[in-house]
Amino acid sequence: VFPASSKMPQKQPPRRQSISVGRGARKRDEDSGTDVGEGADEWAQSKATVRPPDQLELTDAELKEEFTRILTANNPHAPQNIVRYSFKEGTYKLIGVVNQLAVHFSQVGNLIPKDSDEGRRQHYRDELVAVSYQGSQESAKVVISETEILEEEEPKEAEAEPEAASQTDVLAAEAAAKVTEEELLTPKQPKERKLTNQFNFSERASQTLNNPLRDRECQMEPPPRTNFSATANQWEIYDAYVEELEKQEKTKEKEKAKMPVAKKMGKMTMRKMTSMESQSDDITKVTQAAKIVERMVNQNTYDDVAQDFKYYEDAADEYRDQEGTLLPLWKFQNDKAKRLAVTALCWNPKYNDLFAVGHGSYDFMKQGRGLLLLYSMKNPSFPEFIFSSESGIMCLDMHVDHPYLVVVGHYDGNVAIYNLKKPHSQPSFRSSAKSGKHMDPVWQVRWQKDDMDNNLNFFSVSSDGRIVSWTLLKSELVHTDVIKLKAEGTATDGPAGLQLHTVGCGTAFDFHKEIDYLFLVGTEEGKIYKCSKSYSSKFLDTYDAHNMAVDAVSWNPYHTKVFMSCSSDWTVKIWDHTIKTPMFIYDLNSAVGDVAWAPYSSTVFAAVTTNGKTHVFDLSINKYEAICNQPVAAKKKNKITHVQFNPIHPIIIVGDDRGHVICLKLSPNLRKMPKEKKGQEVQKGPAVEIAKLDKLLNLVREVKTKT
Repeated sequence: VFPASSKMPQKQPPRRQSISVGRGARKRDEDSGTDVGEGADEWAQSKATVRPPDQLELTDAELKEEFTRILTANNPHAPQNIVRYSFKEGTYKLIGVVNQLAVHFSQVGNLIPKDSDEGRRQHYRDELVAVSYQGSQESAKVVISETEILEEEEPKEAEAEPEAASQTDVLAAEAAAKVTEEELLTPKQPKERKLTNQFNFSERASQTLNNPLRDRECQMEPPPRTNFSATANQWEIYDAYVEELEKQEKTKEKEKAKMPVAKKMGKMTMRKMTSMESQSDDITKVTQAAKIVERMVNQNTYDDVAQDFKYYEDAADEYRDQEGTLLPLWKFQNDKAKRLAVTALCWNPKYNDLFAVGHGSYDFMKQGRGLLLLYSMKNPSFPEFIFSSESGIMCLDMHVDHPYLVVVGHYDGNVAIYNLKKPHSQPSFRSSAKSGKHMDPVWQVRWQKDDMDNNLNFFSVSSDGRIVSWTLLKSELVHTDVIKLKAEGTATDGPAGLQLHTVGCGTAFDFHKEIDYLFLVGTEEGKIYKCSKSYSSKFLDTYDAHNMAVDAVSWNPYHTKVFMSCSSDWTVKIWDHTIKTPMFIYDLNSAVGDVAWAPYSSTVFAAVTTNGKTHVFDLSINKYEAICNQPVAAKKKNKITHVQFNPIHPIIIVGDDRGHVICLKLSPNLRKMPKEKKGQEVQKGPAVEIAKLDKLLNLVREVKTKT
C-alpha cells in the first residue's frame, strides 16, 4: 500500500514494516506540503489489524457461538460432602464451609528491594569488601615484582662488591615506605556497626541470671500416714450399730458386777465413771450425725414408698362400688425380733411418725425374752430405740403428756416403765414380788390422769383377776388393787361352809373417754364387765359378750355410749353400754386378734384376723359387711395379731406373729368425708360424728323394740 515498504529490507519483521509505513506516509505528507493535524492518522486513516501467525481462522458462526461456562473461584477438586459428628445433636452433619484454595507453586524468597534501607546497607557493605580485596591484590603484586627483580640481579652482581648488597636493602626499604604511604593516603571507611536482629529480641530483664535453688532437707522424722477410704452404706451403718450395742451390753454387765449392794454410790465413784465415759472412744459421740446420715440414705432407698405415702391416691376407687383398698408402704423388721410375735402396738401421741412395738410370745410353752422397739417412718431399716427384757412383753402404752415414758406389761406379771430420754436399756421403774406384781401375764396397761398429788398413775389387768393401779412415788412403784374379778355363778361350797369363788381372768380393758371412773374389762370366759374405780367388790353391769376369750375392748372416740369388742370366736360386736345386747355383730370367719376405731370417723373401724386378713368397716356406707377385705401377711401361715390407726395420717400399722410390722395406706373410699351440698357448708366435728352414729343406732333400736 505504501511505497516506503519496498525500500525496507525484507528480512525485517512485520511490526517494523508497519512502523516504517507510518513514517513513510508522514514524510510523504511533509514533502507534498499537505497540512495534517495531530492525531489525524488515528481517525482519518484505516488501521491495519495485526494478527499473530498462529491465530485460528474462525467463521462467523463459530465466532457468534456462546460458551456458557463460567469461571469461578471454587476449586473443582475440593470435596463437597464432608460430614462431622455433632455431639450436641447426636447426628452426623454436613460441613458448609470447604477450603477452596489451590496452591500451584510456592517458594520462600530472600530478595531485598534495592530502594529499601537494608538493600542500600547491603550494597555499601559489598563495595567495602570489594575495595579491600583489590587493595590487598595490588600490594601483593608490588611485592612479587620487586622480589623477581632482585632475583634476576643477584646472579649478575654475585661477583660484585659488597656495596651492591647494601644498595638492595635500601631499595627494599624504599618500596615498603611507598606501600605504607599509599595506605595512609587512601581514606579509611568507617566500620559499620552490627545490626540487631529484630526478630530475635530479648528484654534486658529476661537476661538476669537465676540463682539455683538450695537443697532443703527435713531435719525430723515425718509423722506416720495412712490412706483411708470407705463407703458409708446401709450395711456398714447397721454393723456399726450392732457392734456398739454389743459394747454397751458388755459395759452394763461389768457395771452390774461391780455395783455395790448399797443403792447410793459415793461421789468419787460417780466422778470416776463420768471420767471413764468421757475418755471412752465409742460411737456415741457421733450418734446424732449418724442418725441424720442414716435417715438420708433410707430416704433415697425408699423414695418411691415415701412418694406413695405422701401423694398416691387410688384412682380406681371412683369405679368401685363403695369399696376400698390398702396400699402396702414400709415393712419394719429386726433380726432380734425374728421369732417373736408382735404383742402390742402404740403410736406416740406427740411424734406422729414414731410408734412402739412390743415383742413376746402368745405360746405359753415357748416363753423367753422380750423386746421393746420404737420405729420411725423416716427410718424403716432400723429401730430408733431397742430395749430388751428377760420376759416377753405382752402390752404397752405411751403417756400423753410425757411421750418419752413407756409402760409395759410382761408375761411374768411384772410391769415396768422405760424412759426414752435415758440412754441405758434398763427400765427406770420395775415392779417386783415385794411391790405386788401380778401372778399371771399382764394383758393390758393404760396410763391414767395424775393423782391428787400430781404423781404419775397407770392401770394394769392380768389373768390373775386383779386390776391394779400403780403410782410412781419418787423412786418406786406403789400398787393398789382396784378390783378383783370373780366369775359369776361359779361359787362352790368349800370345807367348813366356806364359799370359793372362781377368779375371772382379765384379758383386756378400756377406760371411758369422758366419765373418768368408768371402765370395761373383758375376760377369758367371754364376759365383759362394766366397772367403776370407786367400787371394788361389785360390777356395774355384765355383758354375755362372746363364747371365747375377749381379745380387745375399745370405747368409741366420739360417741360416749358405744364400745366395741372382738373375740377368738370369729366375731366383732358393737354395743350400746345401756343395752345388754349388741347393736351389730360381724362374723369374720377366723379368730379376731384386734380391733381399732378410726380417729377421723365415728363409723369406721378396722379388725385383723389370724388368717392374715385386714377388714375395714364403715357403718355409714355398709352396715352388713366390710368395705375392704384384704390379705396383708406375706405368707398364709402368718397370723396378724394387732392393728392401730395413725392419729393424723391416713395409714394403719399391722403386726403379725413373725415379728413384722407392715404400714398400709387407706384408699379414698375408706376415709370418705361428708359430701358438700350446694349452698351449704360441710359440717365437721364431734357433733356431726355423734349424730351420724346415732342415726344408725336408732334404726337398730327400732327393729329391736319391734321384735
